Amino acid sequence: MNRKRPFLSVLACAVAIGVFTKVNAARAAEPADTEHASAPGFKGANGWLNTEKPISLDDLKGQVVVLDFWTYCCINCIHIMPDLKFLEDKYKDQPFVVIGVHSGKFDEEKDADHIRQAVLRHNLTHPIAIDSEMNVWNAFGVHSWPSLVLIAPDGSVVVTLSGEGHREQLDRAVTKLLDIYRKKGQLGKHLEFRTERASFKSGELEFPGKVLADAAGQRLFISDTNHHRIVVAGLDGKISFAIGSTKPGLSDGDFAQAQFHQPQGLALSSDGKTLYVADTENHAIRAVNLQKKAVTTIAGTGAQFKGIMPPDGPAKAAALSSPWDLALVSRTLYIAMAGTHQIWTIDLDAATITVFAGTRREAAIDAPNRAASFAQPSGLDTDGKVLYVADSEASSIRAVELGEKGATATLAGSGDLFGFGATDGEGAAARFQHPLGVALAGDTLFVADTFNNLIRTIDPKTGSTRTWLGTGKSDPGTPEIIGLYEPGGLSAVGDTLYIADTNHHRILGVDMKTKKATVLIGT
Repeated sequence: MNRKRPFLSVLACAVAIGVFTKVNAARAAEPADTEHASAPGFKGANGWLNTEKPISLDDLKGQVVVLDFWTYCCINCIHIMPDLKFLEDKYKDQPFVVIGVHSGKFDEEKDADHIRQAVLRHNLTHPIAIDSEMNVWNAFGVHSWPSLVLIAPDGSVVVTLSGEGHREQLDRAVTKLLDIYRKKGQLGKHLEFRTERASFKSGELEFPGKVLADAAGQRLFISDTNHHRIVVAGLDGKISFAIGSTKPGLSDGDFAQAQFHQPQGLALSSDGKTLYVADTENHAIRAVNLQKKAVTTIAGTGAQFKGIMPPDGPAKAAALSSPWDLALVSRTLYIAMAGTHQIWTIDLDAATITVFAGTRREAAIDAPNRAASFAQPSGLDTDGKVLYVADSEASSIRAVELGEKGATATLAGSGDLFGFGATDGEGAAARFQHPLGVALAGDTLFVADTFNNLIRTIDPKTGSTRTWLGTGKSDPGTPEIIGLYEPGGLSAVGDTLYIADTNHHRILGVDMKTKKATVLIGT
């Protein structure tokens, strides 16, 4: 991997919303009134997805083009996907094209099949150039993820934008470019492409993100993320029922009517009657009454938080940002707020929400909780005294004390946005690659080391890290030699570790004594 750090790498996946150069800001306001440099093209791309053949700038003549430079680990890249979909839908019959340029950060993100899985998981339909050596990135002078480049129908670069929050600006610019070049008679025909989903067959589960085992109720709760629902099964994997209509949306109601949008984290009340769901793409927290068979929204407005002031008030009135996992201690619900790089809490009795830890800066800084920094926290578990956090973009596992005067420390991993690998060791000497899940079982903390395709263990007292399960390859393997593919969620009950083997679309049960794995749901 080319480990050269992009300019502003500290903000690599969290560029301030709306940031762009002053020169390009002027160009965006009047997109075709001045001479602009010609786009350098896609030389150096080492593959394409969502198209039957490579695409050149000549193929795009007569088209208004938006290039989206992204990497699939990045929460900010995920945040602009709805903006791109909005533009694609609005201009669907016109000469307008979105081209993704995937310039991967992590080693795992440089493999074509891994990128293909991300394209399917995020339901992307526009062509994707695979830029694993960052040749296209460098040719366009891109400095951060995400970045957007607007290209006119004559092949000239109109504007380059970095970060989130550019939907309206791009919309205006696209409208103006189409109008200008239509009057010039220089627009082409609408282009269509063959997508990866055309050859993808969905199964019983599709990219399950998280799993939660309930010992008392002998149940498994599974975030069937790409089916936009929660699946409830026995500990043996036999499915009992599903919660959610399978159509993405934000609707409360009974189990058949309720809608989710790519749900992830789960937490269960102590009496087993209420399931809490991190409804990630809806930027909301949902409560599932398992007795009344009804779903309600307890936090979030459905809009992404883009403000400056942190929330401190009624939970239902607060905008959230990509909640990714949950942990419940008494009547306090802890939220891994991946989109703001923080831990938030909901007081379930008072129905209020506030920030518990993190400054919003994307980093791994150990400090008292409110002064600490995280980097896209995506997995939580707790013993009631310490909150263990899979801090994915820093490839580290953090320990957050839950008292009022608690502090955050790095338990294992580099604490560095670019310090990743697959190395066993003590504390800071250990290396992970974008871990998404943690589960505490007695004196052992299990880690879903997602981009390494491994399950690791950590001694919470010493930070000693060891590889526990997996070949490191994405092949599904056998019960004796199990292979994992970007596992995202873990849960432990008794002697069994349950794994959401996300890209294999299955749930595994692994005997923690023998390491024998059983496929409970999926193939």
